Formats: sequence, structure tokens, C-alpha cells
Amino acid sequence: MKNKFRYIKQQDRKKILLMCDDIRMHSGIGTMGKEIVLHTAQHFNWVNLGGATKHPDEGKAFDLSENVNKEVGLEDSYVRLIPSSGYGDVKKVREIISIEKPDAIFIFTDPRYWIWLFEIEREIRSKIPIFWLNIWDDYPAPLYNKTYYDSVDVLMAISKQTKNINKLVLDEKAKDKIIEYVPHGINTSYFFPIKKGHDEYDKLLKFRKAVLKERDIDFIFFYNSRNIRRKCTADTILAYRIFCDKVGKEKAKKCALILHTDAIDPNGTDLRAVREAMCDPDYVNVFFSTDKLAPAQMNLLYNMADATVLLSSNEGWGLSLTESLVTGTPIIANVTGGMQDQMRFENKKGEWIDFSSDFPSNHRGTIKKCGAWAFPVFPSNHSIAGSPLTPYIFDDRCSPDDAAVAMEEVFNLPKEEREIRGSEGYKWATGDEANFTAMKMSNKVIEVLDHAFENFKPRKSFDFHKIVERPKKYLKHKLTGY
Repeated sequence: MKNKFRYIKQQDRKKILLMCDDIRMHSGIGTMGKEIVLHTAQHFNWVNLGGATKHPDEGKAFDLSENVNKEVGLEDSYVRLIPSSGYGDVKKVREIISIEKPDAIFIFTDPRYWIWLFEIEREIRSKIPIFWLNIWDDYPAPLYNKTYYDSVDVLMAISKQTKNINKLVLDEKAKDKIIEYVPHGINTSYFFPIKKGHDEYDKLLKFRKAVLKERDIDFIFFYNSRNIRRKCTADTILAYRIFCDKVGKEKAKKCALILHTDAIDPNGTDLRAVREAMCDPDYVNVFFSTDKLAPAQMNLLYNMADATVLLSSNEGWGLSLTESLVTGTPIIANVTGGMQDQMRFENKKGEWIDFSSDFPSNHRGTIKKCGAWAFPVFPSNHSIAGSPLTPYIFDDRCSPDDAAVAMEEVFNLPKEEREIRGSEGYKWATGDEANFTAMKMSNKVIEVLDHAFENFKPRKSFDFHKIVERPKKYLKHKLTGY
């Protein structure tokens, strides 16, 4: 058994209804959901209401227990999958609760998908608790999320920023919730460093030649994320073009930017058109990797790279940075959201920073010192974006010129120095401070949920409230001057 942490026999386990992406899918949510199920299957029984857009398996149900047993070395896992187009609805959840009789519901992703569930939370929480692995990309603290945060029993915050936001938004009600930091964790059986002398080093060299089409490339920047506006993929291409001009054509000819993403996305742009307009193919090498790849191949891509780049203007976590860290590859990232966690900014005492109402974020560059593996790019602009459902949120845009400076800084380091820094990132990410591995993440989930089950108090059928004055929705944290 891979994970012996708090093993319980199947008949004695709590059963949890996990509502998120289909755990067989390769989305970030699906991947993290899968890792939690795999690494807690010795302690909980799971039913996954697995969402997808127009799910091809809608109306079916699957028993994944044997697959899980083989994967993690168990003999008695209980894992069911109920595919769903979307994340479900009231009728579907009531049916599953009636048939499967779960001891709790566990939701994972943006609150906008769960408004219908929050509307019936009293019905559910009068019998079983609701757990939420939640994230929020940026400040100002979303006071419009308060009723959502108050509709669950447990808030597991993926980022330190999210944990602070949960507390700020709930205010006095925060004391009635279990709020814990549970960052994303990577499966280190799939992602790991491959250096000279490793069993897979020859495979890495062959893969590198195939991806680069036999081109003579010495230095690689890697981007692995969706081609959507907030990921600033076009800015990444522009930053790389500026970098090439800074180092000169002859050096640039031996460098490359590899983009593992869809080249065209209606939620983003036409990246091939961006490349054609901005990148002289004589010396600016930009490669696209658009095929769906297995984790083993993704691991090779990270190990090929000298640095992974992510310049998102809004980013709850940034999973490609975590995958990069556990392969020993340095990161270049915009300082916003959960990406801050992965750069390990530290205070004057050498402590990993935390956030408060007076210091809600480090996106203004208050603290500059960070882990040796990280090359931060601080936003040059903080503008307010929004929509009717999310009326305000900062858009932290960094300048492509500043990103190009960070790229040049990594490029100018000797290879041995880059490898040392990457190794430091690997040791920290997989260590006991960061806990960015699937095993550590899942063990934390077990600890939090066990505590929640022990302390669960069913909600009353109704409450009486005397409304004297409409509560004022005013931010209780700094917006500037930190």
C-alpha cells in the first residue's frame, strides 16, 4: 500500500461525495481530485460526481475500485464515478444522496458553479457536512462570496491568500468554520528530476531532439497552461521576443520558447498569428506543443526546460509552477495569487510570509527576498475587472519588458547554478514546509476532514433573525500602502 496513513477497513470508512471534474480527466481540478482520491482511498470511500462539458458518458456509472486498488496497492478501496454534463443539479444530488448515503459532500472549484447547491445547504447540512476545497484569484476580498463561504462547514484554502480572504470575508463568522491551508500537491511518481546518470536520461535526450526537430537549441523556456486571456500567453511570447533582442540574435538562435497549449482558443487568442507578427523566425524560436500528453511525457518537457514561465494576471495557484518545482526546474512568475506561495517570499526573520488585513498580498513588491529557484516579476499595474456575478477583482498585469529582464537573469546564470537553484526548489517543494506533494496534500485532507467529522453539528431546520440594519459591505483590509 503506497499510503498507510490512517488506514481504516472499507466497512468502517466515511463515504464522501466528491463533486468536481471527472477524476479521469486531465484538467487541473480533475488531476487534483484524482490525487486526493488515490491517496486517501485507504481512509475514505469515494463517489465522484464527475463533471465535463457535454460528458460522453452521461447516464452511466463506473466502479473504479479495482483500478484504484492496482494503482495504490489496496485491496478494499471503494471508488464510484457518476459522469455528469456540468457539475450536477439539485435533483441529481438528491438522488445520489438517497442511493449512496454519503457522510459528507466535498466540492472543488469556483463558487459560481455551486450556487444551486448553496441554495439547499440547510437541507444538506441538517444531516451531513459540506467541505469545500476553495480558491480565489485576487483581492479586493470578495464580500459577494460571503454567503457562499457561510454555506459550508469546512474551507480548505489552496493558497495562503485564499485562507486570508476566507477569514476577511467571513469576519466574525470565521470562528464558526474550520479554515485550513491545503495547497496543491503533485504526484512525485509522475513528476521528478531527470539529470545525467538517471535511468531515463537517454529517453529525455531523444524526446528533446524530437520536440525541437533536431534544431541546435541550448536553452529552453517552457509554458504549460491554457490559452486564455488571464494567463497572458501572448504577453509571454512578446516577453520572449524582447528577451531575444536583449541577448542578441546569435545567442537567441540557440534559445527556444515551448508553449504547451492550444494555439487557438476562443477564450484566448490566435497564438500562431501572434508568433507570426512578433517573432522573426530567423532568430526567435517559438514552438507549439498542442497534443494531449501523458504525465511521463509532460515530465520530460519540464526536465528539458531551463525555466518554466507563467505571467497570469489572475491565478489562484498555477499548477505548472508546482510541476516545474518537483522536476527541479526554476520558475519565472508574475507575483499574484497562489503563485506567490510557490516563490516562498520571506520576512526579515527568514520566515515564509503569511497574509493579513494589513498585508493582504505581496503583489506590490513589499518583500523582494524569495527562494533561489524563483525569479519574480512584479505587476506594473493593478486594475479592477469584474462582472455582475463577480463585481470587482484586481487584474495584476506585469510588463513583458520586466518579464524579459527575468528571462535574461535566468539565461545569464551558469548551467550549474541553475541546476543548484532548481534542486533547492525541489527539496523545498517536496519537504515539510511547502508540502506540495500529492501524498502530503492528501494526508492534510485526511487530518482536516477527520477533525470536521468529529466536530460536525447538524444545522437547525431554520433560524430567526432580527434585522435591525442592513449589514454594510465594506472592505476590512488595505487596498494601498502595503
